[in-house]
Amino acid sequence: MDLAFIPSPSRGVVELGPIPLRGYAFCIIIGVFVAVWLGNKRWIARGGRPGTVADISVWAVPFGLVGGRIYHVITDYQLYFSEGRDWVDAFKIWEGGLGIWGAIAFGAVGAWIGCRRRGIPLPAWADALAPGIAFAQAIGRWGNWFNQELYGKATDLPWALKITSAEDGRVPGTYHPTFLYESLWCIGVGFLVIWADRRFKLGHGRAFALYVASYCAGRGWIEYMRVDDAHHVLGLRLNVWTAIAVFVLAVVYFVLSAKKHPGREEIVEPAPEGEESSGDASPKDEDTDTDKDKDDDKGKDGAGAESAKKG
Repeated sequence: MDLAFIPSPSRGVVELGPIPLRGYAFCIIIGVFVAVWLGNKRWIARGGRPGTVADISVWAVPFGLVGGRIYHVITDYQLYFSEGRDWVDAFKIWEGGLGIWGAIAFGAVGAWIGCRRRGIPLPAWADALAPGIAFAQAIGRWGNWFNQELYGKATDLPWALKITSAEDGRVPGTYHPTFLYESLWCIGVGFLVIWADRRFKLGHGRAFALYVASYCAGRGWIEYMRVDDAHHVLGLRLNVWTAIAVFVLAVVYFVLSAKKHPGREEIVEPAPEGEESSGDASPKDEDTDTDKDKDDDKGKDGAGAESAKKG
C-alpha cells in the first residue's frame, strides 16, 4: 500500500471553449518569460540597455524551439516514422518532446543572429541569460508531469510519482519523479551561476559555460535513472553520452576563456549613434569655457581701472 506519493494530473489539457490550454506548453511559456525577465535585469546590471534581451530573444526562442524539436524527432524517430505511426505527429510540439541539446544549439544560432544585428558580443549576452535559462528548464520540466512522461525506475519512496495512464506502453505504478529531480537540480544550477558570477566576476561566456557544465553533471545521473525508450551506445543512453561530451566542452571553454580573456567585459553594448553628442558638454569643454570667462572678466576689470585713472 502506497502511504504517500506525488499524484499525476488526470488531464494534461484544459479546454477553454475552442481553445485547448496544454500544461506542457504553459510551462514552456512561463519558463521563457522568467528567462527573459531575469536576463534583462542582469543585462542592465552589466551596463546593457533595457529591452535588448527581449529583442534578441525574438530570434533565440523560435530557433530554440525548432532545434529542440528536431533533436527529439531525430533521436526518437521510431515514435514518428516506424510502422503504425503517423509522421504528422512529429510537428505536434504541444504534445511534448523537446531536446534541450538541440534547443540550446539552435537557440545559440538565433541569438548570434540577433546579437550581430545589435553589435553585441554573444558571450556577454549568454552570460546574462545563463541562470534564467536554468530556471526556465526547471519550470519547463513540470510539463513532463502534466504529460505523465519521462519518469524513472519503479520505487516506493514517499516522493514517488504515481503514473495512472496506460497509453503508449506506460505501466501504472509509482516511479522515481525524474522530472522533479531535474527541476530541483536546475534551480540549484541557476543559483550557483548567480553566486559564482557575483563572487568571481565571470565574463566572456564563462557564466554560461558554468551553467552548461553544471546542468550536464546532473543530467547525466538523472538520465541514467529514466526508463523510457532510448537509443543506447556502449550500454549507456545516448543522452548520457551527450551530457558527458557537452560537459567536457564546457569545461574546456571555461579554462581557455579564463586564460585568454580574464575578467569581465567593460562594455557589453555600444551606445546608439549620436547619444553621446546629445548630452551635456564634456569636462574639457566646461574647463575651456570657464577659462575664457575668466579672461573676459580680467579684460573688463582692466578696462575699468584704466578709465578710472583717466577720469
